[in-house]
Amino acid sequence: MDEFDCAVIGAGVVGLAVARALALAGREVIVLEAEGAIGTGTSSRNSEVIHAGIYYPQGSLKARLCVEGKEALYAYAAERGVPHRRCGKLIVATSQAQVGALETIIAKGRANGVDDLVMLTRDEARALEPALECLAAVHSPSTGIVDSHALMLSLQGDLENAGGVVALKSAVRHADCTPDGIVLRTDDGTVLRCASVVNAAGLSAPGLARGFAGLPAETVPGAWFAKGNYFTLAGRAPFGRLIYPVPEAAGLGVHLTLDLGGQAKFGPDVQWVDSAEDLVVDARRGDAFYAEVRRYWPALPDGALIPGYAGIRPKISGPGEAARDFVIDGPQRHGVPGLVNLFGIESPGLTSSLAIGRHVVELLAQ
Repeated sequence: MDEFDCAVIGAGVVGLAVARALALAGREVIVLEAEGAIGTGTSSRNSEVIHAGIYYPQGSLKARLCVEGKEALYAYAAERGVPHRRCGKLIVATSQAQVGALETIIAKGRANGVDDLVMLTRDEARALEPALECLAAVHSPSTGIVDSHALMLSLQGDLENAGGVVALKSAVRHADCTPDGIVLRTDDGTVLRCASVVNAAGLSAPGLARGFAGLPAETVPGAWFAKGNYFTLAGRAPFGRLIYPVPEAAGLGVHLTLDLGGQAKFGPDVQWVDSAEDLVVDARRGDAFYAEVRRYWPALPDGALIPGYAGIRPKISGPGEAARDFVIDGPQRHGVPGLVNLFGIESPGLTSSLAIGRHVVELLAQ
């Protein structure tokens, strides 16, 4: 049996940020990743948006870690040369009922420490984005986009420079929580005894935790899979900012985001599925996308939306239920020394990643 100070399970953006933070704090760290490369799960199938921290309940982990993480991420990306752009976002109201909701959005953002939100009239919004149609809008100048893969490579480089290692094709299947440490067993027969373990396995985190002998079952939430489909735009979009409708239902609506090359994509929608492997985009869903997008971009041409890709949100609340906060459980919650479980780290997980790393270091230091 090999001995290791700290193991992080999962090499997505959050797992790598946590591992980096632990290594920089002086811990001996190994990252155990089931796949053959870093960041092949949820981290590679999202909008790559740096969120401002507007929508989340005041005092929640999502609100606090998003706002902290946003500032940390912009600073880190600038320092390390990670491609990013603070392009801004417009949240648009296309009905009179939604206009009233914009004031609520501003109030919620300010309660979370987002103080740069500005209400715009229709004419003011169209002065910024002439192709836009709306009744009013909120401008969020601190929203942006980032190259998520470049970010993960940079985090991995920091981890390795600090003495940490990433072990690929090292799927953890079982753990024993013992008085002498947490014993991990991988698919290839490797056995590691660790003083600390961070379960950052994303979509697999609840299922993995249920296989931790000695972890109270009642501390592990259920898991649901909310698929988000994206359609890409044929040709160049006439927008320089992200365009979001007023949030509804389980997501933020079918929004327009841009990558760093200016390519536009629309989504994600919300499609509840039974498997995290259900990643095929059904072209027939495009009909609903046209209807939603034309509320704020009436000139969207027929035939311009092409099925793109899909991602799965690691939900810990099901259809019809209120979205839950991030769950970051340390020993104070479940009673297992040295163990931290990360559940339901959906959006804004990318934005929050550096702040989540600091939070986990603090939990393990208590």
